[in-house]
Amino acid sequence: MSQKDSSRFEDDDEMAAIHWEFDTDQEDPGVDVAEVITELEGKESTDLSPVYTTIDHMVEKLFSDPPAPEAQAVLQFSYEGYRITLNQDGYATFMKITEGGEMATMTDDATE
Repeated sequence: MSQKDSSRFEDDDEMAAIHWEFDTDQEDPGVDVAEVITELEGKESTDLSPVYTTIDHMVEKLFSDPPAPEAQAVLQFSYEGYRITLNQDGYATFMKITEGGEMATMTDDATE
């Protein structure tokens, strides 16, 4: 797992996205995705479902055998209450989903 960068996108509502950059050479990048959720939610990894049950081994495939850089491949999925967007270069965005399926508004405390 690499680094965190909290950013804000302003529209009618103030919405926050958590940005991460993953090392695409990791052996099991799905574990890294779960580790981000454990950090954001303050949970233990044993409290989460395995990433592969949600999206099989697509994260691993995206990083271990990516298409040509010109493809700019993106994988987007929901996992443990977050909408996650992964780019083939390792850049990722996590946005909290509310019960109604909308992206949640986060306060400054939630993103620090």
